[in-house]
Amino acid sequence: MPAYHSTFLADESSDNRLVGNFSILPIRTRFRGPSYPCNSDYDIIDESLDLFRANSFFRNFEIKGPADRTLIYGILFISNCLQALSPSTSEHEAVKILTNLSLDNFFIPGDAGFPLNSLYQGPADRNEAQLLRGYLQQFRQELSTRLIERLYKDDKSAPSKYWFAFTRRRFMNKSL
Repeated sequence: MPAYHSTFLADESSDNRLVGNFSILPIRTRFRGPSYPCNSDYDIIDESLDLFRANSFFRNFEIKGPADRTLIYGILFISNCLQALSPSTSEHEAVKILTNLSLDNFFIPGDAGFPLNSLYQGPADRNEAQLLRGYLQQFRQELSTRLIERLYKDDKSAPSKYWFAFTRRRFMNKSL
């Protein structure tokens, strides 16, 4: 059974910007950043959250386009978020932890400390690097906010145990 790929591969048109081979896809967000506003109710962040549990079982993932690279980054960031939380973390504490995690200094493709440099091309120049860093920060903030909404949908005092069952699994045996 193959892994689930991004549905935004079909949308690879001149509308989407590329930095290296990383797709800058539109997202619905309330955070400032370089992303275009999304015209639909479903964006790459919703797709990352929907496909996280299914794709976390796969050790191999065939990349079919730049949107898959954005999906991979989202899935790996969700994994990092879940590892930063514990099953007894309240929603208020989770907001603090994940906000700090999403705003912490992080490596982008092309940096020496980025763990997936074999899959991603680095930015061509400093302007592209700033664009990618701004997009990833916006992406991480919105993803952590939506993850908290899903984790604490039923109970505000403890996250869903169905999400924490996947904290030991490592998608593609990688982590950010």
